[in-house]
Amino acid sequence: MVEPATGAELARSGRANVLNVAEASAVAATSQREWAERPFNERSAILRRAGQLFLDHAEELSDWIVREAGSIGPKAGLEIHIAAEECFEAAALASHPTGDVLRSEASRLSFSRRVPAGVVGVIAPFNFPLILSIRSVAPALALGNSVILKPDPRTVVSGGVALARIFEEAGLPQGVLSVLPGGADVGEALVTDPKVRVIAFTGSTAAGRLVGALGAQHLKRVHLELGGNSALIVMADVDLEKAVSVGAFGSFMHQGQICMTTGRHLVDSTIAHDYATLLAEHAEHLPVGDPASGQVALGPLIDAKQRDRVHALVRGSVDAGAKLLAGGTYEELFYRPTVLADVPTNSPAYIEEVFGPVAPVVAYESLEEAVALASASPYGLSLGILSGDGLRALELASKIPTGAIHINDQTVADEAVIPFGGTGSSGNGSRVGGLSNLDAYTETQWVTAQSDLPVYPF
Repeated sequence: MVEPATGAELARSGRANVLNVAEASAVAATSQREWAERPFNERSAILRRAGQLFLDHAEELSDWIVREAGSIGPKAGLEIHIAAEECFEAAALASHPTGDVLRSEASRLSFSRRVPAGVVGVIAPFNFPLILSIRSVAPALALGNSVILKPDPRTVVSGGVALARIFEEAGLPQGVLSVLPGGADVGEALVTDPKVRVIAFTGSTAAGRLVGALGAQHLKRVHLELGGNSALIVMADVDLEKAVSVGAFGSFMHQGQICMTTGRHLVDSTIAHDYATLLAEHAEHLPVGDPASGQVALGPLIDAKQRDRVHALVRGSVDAGAKLLAGGTYEELFYRPTVLADVPTNSPAYIEEVFGPVAPVVAYESLEEAVALASASPYGLSLGILSGDGLRALELASKIPTGAIHINDQTVADEAVIPFGGTGSSGNGSRVGGLSNLDAYTETQWVTAQSDLPVYPF
């Protein structure tokens, strides 16, 4: 594993292959039955201990997230906080009512109950390695499933090994959680393995389409949390300085490497010029550098491939007519926060998910046009609206298809208790988080019981 900020080798890890998936699924299927039979309070206790261990080892975990994922310290702290909360919330799921008593035309007891899905495969990305692993691992375990986790090979420790060590110390039985760092071949094997019944995938839309297609062929339930190109609508009656600060955070947090990143700033034409100018001033003053060696606002992009893609989208947009007000340059993997004004709506940085620190600004003449612009994207993950009238903004938001709405805030937000997911190219409409995890990681069974055998005319 390589530290993106310095290019230094951080550690070495094994790399799983397709045979390892088959071995892990066989162990997981056997271990899952015993794990599911354990009393719910035992499972809850292990999840609670895991949550506390994340907090107890926060300093060590933070260092790995900073160095392995190129995160600044506060972002690493956020990951650890949410990881602990995910475990605490999952612990409560284990004691949740398991079903409903149903009415029946016959004289019998009729009820539905939730049972574990079985073996759950989790495929997690590099950008928020701890959160995007634990948010599926914790509830799946709490509800009696076993889990095979495939972290991104670039963040093996903070997205995989750390979870394995935490749960081992918390008392999770051996074989209930396996960590298999590997490439696309390992991911494909996980999706197609007959013992794996549910797949939780977070990643790009292109990869998600492949996972979804494979899952459908093998009759798997697949939860897809994919890319985004989220809009931030800025109305004319906002406090401009505050609005720009909000917009800057939405586009530049973690170098824009977040699925919910503010990818399009749609600004009322009466303030669009001033907004873009002030946003560029903010961008110019944000320090960029190695987050492990000093206090910076932005760290490095994950690798050269991603940096070159970001730069190509920026240059392509400038060539298409966008005005470069700030950034557009880089040193090694450190890309300067970039502001583009007067962005044509057919330019690459506007229509594509950039996954870099780029803020395209587009002016709108009416709220109807703002709705049309925000709705035109195939993505539908998150939406922010900044307005002096919150109820007016909420009415506007109801006209735009999206998985999340944030009135008077930017587009990046997450909590362990929320139902999270996107629409359109941002996902397949499934939700994970909070009580949605009950549907995500269990099967519903119908059961009837009666005292005597019935008499049939056969």
